[in-house]
Formats: sequence, structure tokens, C-alpha cells
Amino acid sequence: MTFTKDQIDELNLLTLFDLHSTQQGIKVHGHSADLDAVDAAKRLYEKGLTTQKDGGYLTQLGIEAAEHAQRVLAILK
Repeated sequence: MTFTKDQIDELNLLTLFDLHSTQQGIKVHGHSADLDAVDAAKRLYEKGLTTQKDGGYLTQLGIEAAEHAQRVLAILK
């Protein structure tokens, strides 16, 4: 089993969140972000990982997912 392109896009967005502060979210601007990032942000919202369709803040489940994504990225570097 391998990651799909959509999953990789979602993982990339999860790595952008600052896990040291729950007061910082991200905003994926439809007019300036690439379509893959916009679509990934919507999917993360639909999966209950973020609070808004264009990013927002991480939910508790999102925090856990972002922690794992960021750990995997750090290990692979």
C-alpha cells in the first residue's frame, strides 16, 4: 500500500501547522494557493481534522494527525 497523491497533499498541509501553539492556524487562499492545496484543505475539514474548509485550526484529531505527519517527515529527512 502506498500513499495516494491526495493523501500526500493532505500530509503536506498537516506539516504546515505549528504544533507549539493551538492559537495558530493556516489559511489556504483559493486565489493564491494551488488547487491541490485547496482541495486537500477541504478534505481535511471533511475528515474532521480542521475547523474550516480553507484551513483554520486543527481539531484534537487533527493535532494527533499533524504530530504523526511531522514525526514521519522528521524521520525521513
